Amino acid sequence: MQTYTDLLTAITPTSGKTRTLLDPATGEAVGKAPVHDVEDLERAVAAATAAQPAWAALGHEARSEALLKAADAVERSAEDLAKLLSREQGKPLNGPNARFEVGACSAWLRAAAATELTAETVVDDGETHAEIHYRPIGVVGAIGPWNWPMMIAVWQIAPALRMGNAVVVKPSEYTPLSVLALVQVLNQELPEGLLSVVCGDREVGARLAEHPGVGKIMFTGSTATGKAIIKSSADTVKRLTLELGGNDAGIVLPDADPKAIAEDLFWGAFINTGQTCAALKRLYVHADVYDEVCEALTAFAAAVPMGVGLDEANVLGPLQNKQQYDIVSRLVEAARDSGARVLLGGNPDLEQPGYFYPTTLVADIDNNNPLVAEEQFGPALPIIRYSTVDEAVAMANGLDVGLGASVWSSDLAKARSVAARIQAGTVWVNKHGAVDPRIPFGGAKQSGYGLEFGVEGLKSLGVPQVING
Repeated sequence: MQTYTDLLTAITPTSGKTRTLLDPATGEAVGKAPVHDVEDLERAVAAATAAQPAWAALGHEARSEALLKAADAVERSAEDLAKLLSREQGKPLNGPNARFEVGACSAWLRAAAATELTAETVVDDGETHAEIHYRPIGVVGAIGPWNWPMMIAVWQIAPALRMGNAVVVKPSEYTPLSVLALVQVLNQELPEGLLSVVCGDREVGARLAEHPGVGKIMFTGSTATGKAIIKSSADTVKRLTLELGGNDAGIVLPDADPKAIAEDLFWGAFINTGQTCAALKRLYVHADVYDEVCEALTAFAAAVPMGVGLDEANVLGPLQNKQQYDIVSRLVEAARDSGARVLLGGNPDLEQPGYFYPTTLVADIDNNNPLVAEEQFGPALPIIRYSTVDEAVAMANGLDVGLGASVWSSDLAKARSVAARIQAGTVWVNKHGAVDPRIPFGGAKQSGYGLEFGVEGLKSLGVPQVING
């Protein structure tokens, strides 16, 4: 088992250009990351290309065994990985945060190893026999975000490796240390060169997206960057899985019990301090229960502690970076200026170190207000009153994104009926954002395309081949 100091030492460059990463809660230095360039990327792709054929030749069973051993390695170093993640990303150790994220890494590795994918017979009528097989793509480029840097990296890495591919990871410039440490742990159980990390700027990311030696890009991040990747990948006709921006709607039906759903509503919106693509970001509540939902949600939210992540008492942390802090602050001020009612928060302590923005609930807000129409990606939730279900569905579907959504009701059949009308890749009932490694996940509209997780996720990391005869 590696200690926290061992992990930092293992990933700290001994030469070359470096960049110091700061704790967003305290401003203290966390560690130094390498600053790679296009030449470093070329070396990583070459190494991956060389390592991939032997890895593919091992077959599914042997590759799955290696992923299980990699999961064991993550679990041996889990607490120290969580500590590094907490310091670099800002999320607390406790709650659905750093320890939770590291645990999800091992869980997704095990799920990818355990998911069965066999040849599918599509026709067998006595005259024709046709099967679909899935062959390795080759080298996969994985470009990840800063909000869940370890977990989303594994969402990309695990199925890619399981399907016989090599992987080059390009982490966010905000959270490279977390990904470097995770990959360093994984590589204890993987062949040399098969999995590598390149910590570079946009130029490196653009080269990865256009690189002729890379057969697929998996990307989680903003819609704008996703569109740039689509353009960069076009000349080499790359396969793409894009999980892009969301502005998820939740609809509370008039028969819902406000006190019963308050806790789940809160965590649907404020998990990771609201910095989650598939978090609840617009809450539509029927007029009959509007005041009661506002009251119950405010009472619960007011009691949830926010602070430095290494303090075991805290379950909400800072925003990860100044840019995101400024976005949240701007949107809340726009809501306040419009006459919306701030139920909680909206009053950051400007003397406090770190990018802390208080848990904020905003009621009596117009659906066209920027806090509703733009993705805030932080701890501020607008609550919009509606009169009819048709009105709520129209507002939920009114934006050009559709990653996730949710419906809240005491009547399961009614909730499912409303859910079927919402334009989103996943619609949860009486919960929000609950991803599962067995259940496919992907976006609609400009929230991206392609599926992750489960059998469909494995298929997306392979090249389908039909054998007819």
